[in-house]
Amino acid sequence: MRTQVAIIGAGPAGLLLAHLLYKSGVECVILERRDRAYVESRIRAGILEQVTVDLLRQVGVDDRMDREGLPHEGFALSTDGDNTRIDMKALTGKSVMVYGQTEVTRDLIDAAIRRDIPLLFEAENVALHDIASARPRVTFRHQGMDKALECDFIAGCDGFHGVARASIPADVLRTFERVYPFGWLGVLADVPPCDHELIYASHERGFALASMRSPSRSRYYVQVANTERVEDWSDDRFWDELCLRLGGEVAPRVTRGPSIEKSIAPLRSFVAEPMRHGNLFLAGDAAHIVPPTGAKGLNLAATDVAYLAEGLADHYRGNSAGIVAYSARALARVWKAERFSWWFTSLMHRFPETDAFGRRMQIAELGYLRGSHAAQQSLAENYVGLPLH
Repeated sequence: MRTQVAIIGAGPAGLLLAHLLYKSGVECVILERRDRAYVESRIRAGILEQVTVDLLRQVGVDDRMDREGLPHEGFALSTDGDNTRIDMKALTGKSVMVYGQTEVTRDLIDAAIRRDIPLLFEAENVALHDIASARPRVTFRHQGMDKALECDFIAGCDGFHGVARASIPADVLRTFERVYPFGWLGVLADVPPCDHELIYASHERGFALASMRSPSRSRYYVQVANTERVEDWSDDRFWDELCLRLGGEVAPRVTRGPSIEKSIAPLRSFVAEPMRHGNLFLAGDAAHIVPPTGAKGLNLAATDVAYLAEGLADHYRGNSAGIVAYSARALARVWKAERFSWWFTSLMHRFPETDAFGRRMQIAELGYLRGSHAAQQSLAENYVGLPLH
């Protein structure tokens, strides 16, 4: 097999890259080790920055998002039950879209099939070869046969545990990581949301988030220690804790119901540098992880592949400056998003070492945010997403 760009991973990063390349006339093949049903069922993020929305519209995969997505112009910050609305639209002129990553993935897969973009699910034993040469290749096993894919470039969009980053020599790659001592216990339930916008709650007992996927499906989270187990959290225990942290104003609006999905997601900050080695490029979770507090994971992946697609398209037109600059350009935006996610996580969560003084500092900073237009503007500017260019 032969193509111009081999894409490893059929998550949002790999799929969006494929569509951007398709629009530019660049050939690609996507290899995904899981089956389609698994890929389409992964419960992930639900907030799309304006840049991500614009990219989906650019590639013509926006019909269902525009019909079913929920535009949000603000969100609430809650401090021990005291709520303040951050008006993103008034502060920045921009908004975000509530539309689940699961739905984005389904839309991108459906469009790839319609466009005959080669997409191979259940590609096993994927290995990268000669990535520093002018003729890299990928070997894999598919439908019981061993195969090889020759290409000009490889895009590693295969997540934190994928083979792409692991293929970069250890003496080339430098990693930066912070693992947080807590996770998010998340519940998905077919009940109406308690509010028409998100509520980020900082409480004496820990963080909570009230979110949604649709007018009839809610997504809620509470901060728990890394030692907690999902099995120890009944639905009733979860609803009780959530209502306590959201406070007396919001709690009466919470509609309780049976969970249809419940899981604990650990939190970490992670960056790998560089995001290019030879003719292998990293994008999305293969290169960086952010805690979900700032809703940056999927959006960073989208901007990575926007830079990469632009560089690859220019390369085939005779200008390689974009792929040469890709790693530095992407990392500059990545580190700004890492900073915001780290700051927002530190502000809203209770850490084991947070004593009475530390809690008072959190309350004071949240109070400053409530009363400062400049502070709210900075928060909103980062939340809606920094400019792509």
